[in-house]
Amino acid sequence: MIKRLFRSKKNKVIGGVCGGIAEYLDADPVLIRLLWVIASLAWGAGIFAYLIAWIIMPEKDEKK
Repeated sequence: MIKRLFRSKKNKVIGGVCGGIAEYLDADPVLIRLLWVIASLAWGAGIFAYLIAWIIMPEKDEKK
């Protein structure tokens, strides 16, 4: 089975992007969120990247 990247419905705080990445990488969602915030503060493009990922990533369908 091919592993796909989706926005998470159960690990969702704002858009589910970090939760989806955490599920894909089998990592803790809090760690992914923390890394995303650090990247946003350090380079400034993290907020824009999050919005783009929110638009592009499909939401996970729990029925499958």
